[in-house]
Amino acid sequence: MQHVSPVREPLVTGGKTYHDITEDVCRQVEAKPNVRWAAALAVSLVGLAIFIYSVYRTLWFGIGEWGLNKTVGWAWDITNFVWWVGIGHAGTLISAVLLLFRQKWRSSINRAAEAMTIFAVICAAMFPVLHMGRPWLAYWVLPLPNTFGSLWVNFNSPLLWDVFAISTYFSVSLVFWYIGLIPDFATIRDRATGPIARRAYAILSMNWTGSAKAWSRYETVSLILAGVATPLVLSVHTIVSMDFATSVIPGWHTTIFPPYFVAGAIFSGFAMVLTLMIITRKTFKLEDYITMEHIESMNKVIITTGSIVGVAYTTEFFIAWYSGVEYEAYAFINRATGPYWWAYWSMMTCNVITPQLFWIRKIRRSVTATFIISIFVNIGMWFERFVIIVTSLHRDYLPSSWAMFSPSIIDIGVYVGTIGLFFTLFFLFCKFFPVVNMAEVKAILKSSSEVTHHHSPASGMHGTAKGSNTNTHHSNE
Repeated sequence: MQHVSPVREPLVTGGKTYHDITEDVCRQVEAKPNVRWAAALAVSLVGLAIFIYSVYRTLWFGIGEWGLNKTVGWAWDITNFVWWVGIGHAGTLISAVLLLFRQKWRSSINRAAEAMTIFAVICAAMFPVLHMGRPWLAYWVLPLPNTFGSLWVNFNSPLLWDVFAISTYFSVSLVFWYIGLIPDFATIRDRATGPIARRAYAILSMNWTGSAKAWSRYETVSLILAGVATPLVLSVHTIVSMDFATSVIPGWHTTIFPPYFVAGAIFSGFAMVLTLMIITRKTFKLEDYITMEHIESMNKVIITTGSIVGVAYTTEFFIAWYSGVEYEAYAFINRATGPYWWAYWSMMTCNVITPQLFWIRKIRRSVTATFIISIFVNIGMWFERFVIIVTSLHRDYLPSSWAMFSPSIIDIGVYVGTIGLFFTLFFLFCKFFPVVNMAEVKAILKSSSEVTHHHSPASGMHGTAKGSNTNTHHSNE
């Protein structure tokens, strides 16, 4: 009698063959744009138009268009910058770290997560550039030779480390994402009927032949890039946290910031991946590739990182009390009970309390509940950045300098506009690029689908019970 070990739920359902994967993923690239996609793109283009107008106002009239004042000199701009960088974290984590750990469940979601990283970093980069006030002089911050008299870059400033960290992160993520796309571009190239499409995908696929040597090099490069990108996952948000932690403002200079920011970034990033993947899964009918197993795995990451963030919040309070520094204690008590108490408790509810629902398996495996909680987490992480920045600044050292911050319409426009920019890029990516990594899904089909790969769809395997042990033995071809 054959012993069958308890097998995980399949990662590819519906009795798919290799050919089915190609057909299902290429369908949305090759088909004419549908009404739902066009409507979604139209909404995001409205957001993009708001962004362009708000940026024009900011550059033409200056930073005075924002709601900043002499006390709160950083507010929505840096809040949004840190929020977008955080969202960009999950893509590289899913691609690099899970690739190195040989986690098969990353294969259907890594492509969209990497694209999300790139688009989020583009949105994040907008804010420091706009905050310069005169971005056309941005090259002044670069370590150029001494051509400006005695003007030198302050290498002690963590804001300069940010420039290097974010640009490195963006470059590595872009190369990683593009290399993963090359085999799939070649598949679309070979199927293309129109001369423009064939030419475009031929250029994008860089003459990919699919030979054994090409695959060997592809895998080697992927592993090297994963090794390079993994330290970036930890370093980028650590450096962002140092923008605050190296200052002397009560509520900012805490040593817990680096690990807590990294956990928070992974937390918000995975929430955004879920938000996007649930919409993509439904719109492009990819339920057989982005399965409940993927959603549950991501929810487990969210509950872990959400709990780490919760512990960090309580640790901050404890240290503020234990330190005996009354300024520090006041900064934290003021967060929870001062004029911005609503922002603090919104953050606590969304980030700490809501994700705990994922301990219940039924909620963890519910698409609707996951979608709602993922949006709560995104909102909560935005409030976290807002609370850290604004509540630490609005009570200055002199009571005469105490001030409240309220965003101007241009502040709101730039923020809403970056969301429009992000979704415009994401929808265009979904239409013209394969949203699921065909090559990687085919690689796990033997071991992680409900049928062995040589069954044809006509062999009646569609009715197989999900994960039933009769069909999970590995094919030894």
